[in-house]
Amino acid sequence: MICPLASVEEVYKTDKGAVYQCSRKNCYWLEFQDSTTAFRISDFFSFKKTIESINVAQMLADASRKSDFELIMPFRTDRCFMLSVQDVLELRELLKGAKFMIELNSEVKKILRKDNILALR
Repeated sequence: MICPLASVEEVYKTDKGAVYQCSRKNCYWLEFQDSTTAFRISDFFSFKKTIESINVAQMLADASRKSDFELIMPFRTDRCFMLSVQDVLELRELLKGAKFMIELNSEVKKILRKDNILALR
């Protein structure tokens, strides 16, 4: 559950989860597998890199039980993710979409500042 005092905006959402931005605490909230996890901004992008570095092909090719799931413990969170191949792919899609929207929003703000349109607020 996202902090009730937080002021959050949806960054990106799929059928399997969502990413929200909290401007009050300057963090991102990841909603995935019926749970939410707060990340500092740098930790969020570090978590994204960790998820992208999971070798899905190796997980699929290895017939042993140990490769059925990947255990991820994000830095500075109390959450542990036990991810199947499908979970990894769904989480990648969610995180990629969120990163794209964050970068797009940043570029739009940069252009608006450049044209002094933002000063009209």
